[in-house]
Amino acid sequence: MTDTLLLLAAIGYGLAMLAYLGLSGLIVASWQQRPQGRLLVLAAGLSALWGALAAAATWGILPVRLELAAEVARNGAWLALLLYILRLRLPPGSALPAPLRLIRALAIVLVGGLLLAGVAPLIAPDLPVLAQWANHLGRVLLTVLGLVLIEQVYRSTRLEDRWAIKFLCLGLGGLFVYDFYLYANAALFNALDAQVWAARGYVAALVTPLIAVSAARNPEWSAPVGLSRSMVFHTASLLGAGIYLLLMAGAGYYLRLFGGEWGDVVQTVFIFAAAMLLVLLMFSGTLRARLRVFLSKHFFSYRYDYREEWLKFTRTLTEGQPGEQLCERTVEALARLVESPGGALWMREGNAGFLRASHWNWADLNGAEPADSPFARWLADKQWVVDLDEMKTRRDLYGDLDTPAWIQQAGDAWLVVPLMLHDELLGFVVLKHSLGKVSFNWEVSDLLKVASRQAAANLAQMRAANQLIVARQFESFNRTTTFIIHDLKNLVAQLSLLLANAEKHKDNPEFQADMLGTVENAVARMNKVLAQLRRGSGEAQAQSVALADILADAVASKQAFKLRPIVELPPASLRVRAERERLTRAIGHLLQNALEATPPSGQVTLRGFEDSAQAIIEITDTGSGMEDEFIRTRLFQPFDSTKGAGMGIGAYECRETVRALGGQLDVDSAPGRGTRFRISLPLENNLDVGGDAA
Repeated sequence: MTDTLLLLAAIGYGLAMLAYLGLSGLIVASWQQRPQGRLLVLAAGLSALWGALAAAATWGILPVRLELAAEVARNGAWLALLLYILRLRLPPGSALPAPLRLIRALAIVLVGGLLLAGVAPLIAPDLPVLAQWANHLGRVLLTVLGLVLIEQVYRSTRLEDRWAIKFLCLGLGGLFVYDFYLYANAALFNALDAQVWAARGYVAALVTPLIAVSAARNPEWSAPVGLSRSMVFHTASLLGAGIYLLLMAGAGYYLRLFGGEWGDVVQTVFIFAAAMLLVLLMFSGTLRARLRVFLSKHFFSYRYDYREEWLKFTRTLTEGQPGEQLCERTVEALARLVESPGGALWMREGNAGFLRASHWNWADLNGAEPADSPFARWLADKQWVVDLDEMKTRRDLYGDLDTPAWIQQAGDAWLVVPLMLHDELLGFVVLKHSLGKVSFNWEVSDLLKVASRQAAANLAQMRAANQLIVARQFESFNRTTTFIIHDLKNLVAQLSLLLANAEKHKDNPEFQADMLGTVENAVARMNKVLAQLRRGSGEAQAQSVALADILADAVASKQAFKLRPIVELPPASLRVRAERERLTRAIGHLLQNALEATPPSGQVTLRGFEDSAQAIIEITDTGSGMEDEFIRTRLFQPFDSTKGAGMGIGAYECRETVRALGGQLDVDSAPGRGTRFRISLPLENNLDVGGDAA
């Protein structure tokens, strides 16, 4: 080292000594007996001592090992200050997080080991070259720990509080980065770079004002800070990369030491290959994702307060009126877990597949999904929460799965949550994107899975209760019809006997003829009612029928109405497989409702046509219309009628008839706008001819 370089180095370390002495004086002058003040004075004082010893060692006045020991003590004091700042920001009484405990332990071991290494030359003057290399590696690792703590302090500080901490992070970060470069270079080449070492004092002096500014802005050093997953992920990545580079540098040094003439070449190639491997690993999305999950699971308290979340979820499910509103509350409860503004629920409805059962703040999302579709089977098999955004960018995670077209067309769709009851897919919920920008990760997925199973159990219980109520009502209805059939049979028997006895009274032929005609008509009507009641058990078989004939029969049965519907019959070739009388009765009921709801000046239209390989029947009227709530809660509710003499099973029977045929019944109505019923039935050629649709 030249005399000029020695002079510059001595001046630089002397300036560093003066700068840190001034910083110590400022802190002592404003000292308020704060523990962090003691640590700051200690770190600044040791930095000043280090500058003085380094300047003296430059001129050969003192041995270099004293300067190196002072440097280790200085770095240890700065690390202690950073750890104490992080400790201040934790809740009172809480333990230091596991990553910080690990860093603290490593720092203690390194500082102690390097201080012992400083006195080793006094015991064994002739240290091997390998010991010097290990000493350099230890100093590199100490600077890495310093950078890790600086990153933690900065990343975990709230944005509004970073103005007060950023200068400390910049100052100490610059100091540790410079030392990292100095000792990493020394570890690779087993010698300090003289010019880099000479400029080190100036660098230390330049960062002193930054530390002073942060000390003035942080009288308590206790701005709110939380240990974020993002921070630990980057910290762990940086720490892992540093350890990896140190190990690879050690291996490279070993190759150079024992590689003979090839050592330098092999070392260079090996270090380059190791660096390339590190870059490839850092860019691996799978590795990064697994590291995030590992750190989140093993180093953190969870994002959610599960007690509070479960209480809110259960409260949302059980609030309001029981029954059908549970569907809407289910969507709301799941949406609130991820701060979603809306969603919709699909539930399986027999052969009709998955139909929309309810929604919460998302009325315009509609669609139906067959029960055996690839999407439904995938949800049932995998039982995953589908992240539609991730599905667009990570196709490898979902294979060849395609979402239904009606979901793809919904631009705001974010998550599809399956509702599993044991191993059965009861339904699924589609949620909108989160307003709070909640990121979808393993914890959110697990929470939604557990919550959806709880919701599925509640929905299954609601459905079972409704089915039980309907079954009891039908049992009562069947018991009533049994009595009616019995009375009809008795009446028919009495009238038949009366008819037989009346033939004996021939005194008044006109009376006798009128009586006979009246009785015959009554008997005929009663026999027809009796036959219909007996046939209500559904024993009739489905058959191939022309849709035009069905519509014609339905119109003919409503000739008593003054208002005549406009009829557009489909071609005779359009056929469906159904029980003719039952389907005719269902369409006739909807037609009768339309005629009754439409004033004489209005219009009712009955159309039949083919669309998308399905037979479509539309009944449109210009009547009074219905509200959306009435359609959802009462229209298809059995034994609920708005007519004084009605039994309330007509609309329910229509829907069940259509569903039994594998079709779907949709309603579009609004008060003052009229109503449109749309029935979609599979064409006969799309069904198994040998199967039974009824």
